Amino acid sequence: MTTLPRFEIVDQAVEQVTPTIERIADELWNLAELSLVEVKSAQMLIDILRAEGFTITSVGTANVPTAFIAEWGSGKPILGILSEYDALPGLGNEAVPYQQPRKDQKTSGHGCGHNLFGAATIGAAIALKNLLVAQNIPGTIRLYGCAAEETEGAKIYMAREGLFNDLDAALHWHPGDEARVTHIKSLATNSLKIEFFGKTAHAGSSPWLGRSALHAAELFAHGANLMREHLEPTARLHYVFEKGGEAPNVVPDYARIRLYIRDIDTERVAKSVVWLKQIAEGAALATQTKVKAVAYAALYDLLPNTPLGERMQFHLERLGVPTYTEEEQAFAREMQRSYGVEPKGLVTHVNSLPPDTFHIGASTDVGDVSWNTPTMGSNIPTMPLGVTVHTWAATASHGMSIGRKGAIQAARLLVATGIDILTDADLRQAARADFERRTHERSYTPQLAPEMKHPLELPEWMLTGQVLR
Repeated sequence: MTTLPRFEIVDQAVEQVTPTIERIADELWNLAELSLVEVKSAQMLIDILRAEGFTITSVGTANVPTAFIAEWGSGKPILGILSEYDALPGLGNEAVPYQQPRKDQKTSGHGCGHNLFGAATIGAAIALKNLLVAQNIPGTIRLYGCAAEETEGAKIYMAREGLFNDLDAALHWHPGDEARVTHIKSLATNSLKIEFFGKTAHAGSSPWLGRSALHAAELFAHGANLMREHLEPTARLHYVFEKGGEAPNVVPDYARIRLYIRDIDTERVAKSVVWLKQIAEGAALATQTKVKAVAYAALYDLLPNTPLGERMQFHLERLGVPTYTEEEQAFAREMQRSYGVEPKGLVTHVNSLPPDTFHIGASTDVGDVSWNTPTMGSNIPTMPLGVTVHTWAATASHGMSIGRKGAIQAARLLVATGIDILTDADLRQAARADFERRTHERSYTPQLAPEMKHPLELPEWMLTGQVLR
């Protein structure tokens, strides 16, 4: 072993790959490709990993065309790193502290910071590889290119195929406005597409000849809202009308609703899905239309892991939050005023480790990974306090130095925790014991419907052949 202190070795390894992290962060931000069509983004990451000596063991993984798996090393232990790189619609913004469309007219944007997510995880994988070589440490690093987290989640397809089962542990992170270890629970979710099919007619002269798909959709929505009264407080139900007709004087023959149902576990969600499908069938009967209700994306709740959470917390407290310049703090305060929150600037401290009973209202396909192997992640500050993801302000922050500093800090945390997992057998054993304790009465059963061979919203051109090299 080198004579440098262990922490300095880790930090030096990340410093060496910092230019790569910054390059990826900027290029992904500029590309801002939406879920399932992140072709250029995924290919860029693959090319960088290949150049660093990784073997691309799978492209179009689990029938998700923009997903991939890269590996370096051999044998046990095996550390999984989860990477994401998809953007969101309607959130394109210049990297300025106020709302301003991008000059290139691109309307999508990295409002959830997956450009930074991708950059930090690729950088961490490369840094870990370099450490294993320099220190002659055995093991395997496996990087999962997890496409489409914002919509249908490649991880749930990967999990159904058992692609996480042989890992000793998996690591991830996410942009945010605070620094904390995500030793928490998230909600399980099922996504439904509900389509009603009716019959057109002239709405003025002969409406009796038609059957309104829109009426069916409205009746379904009313039924779903009545259902809310009888859901437990842990549940969340929200929907949008995606289609409801073209002209008021034509009886609509097609209507479509997209809906999410969330709860604290998959069993409760599954019961609600049955109820929602019954409401849809009732709405079709009442309006003499036909209905097709597809549950197309089902996510498990996120499972904590105390030994991994405590180890990551130790490293996060050592690293602290990024060091910001006065110009960056001024940028943050101006953005907060524009965004409508108190101008407190950027976070200055690390949160304490949350209890493993703490629930958040969001969902993630990392949940499916966490039910297959010990899993832990973190939030690292990439935007001003009070600014939330999925906003123009988050997109702007993720395209400038505040976001890049967060990605670099996240890479440090991933590498520090990752090298501990690869070299500390006691930590791996403790993490596995915690995982088995939490899952011994409720093992993982994929909730993704068997008929879902690939994501529902894949464009036709992506179904005809391989899109990644």
